[in-house]
Amino acid sequence: MIIPYDQLSEEALRGVLDDFILREGTDYGLQEVPHHQKQERLMRQLKEGKVVVVFDPEDQSITLKDKEELLKGGPNA
Repeated sequence: MIIPYDQLSEEALRGVLDDFILREGTDYGLQEVPHHQKQERLMRQLKEGKVVVVFDPEDQSITLKDKEELLKGGPNA
């Protein structure tokens, strides 16, 4: 179930972003990217509609997903 990011409190949204960043361990190349910049990138992607907040009622978890992958039913959906 997609949850509009702007319906989350600032604290809850920050927690979702932090959890995603720490879990994904995304490689940003040779130069280390500060945590706050990763947060800003994810927020920009949320605002642009490229990434969505998804709640899974089965395991009561919340995460971020690529919107196109989710709509296509891709492996990361």
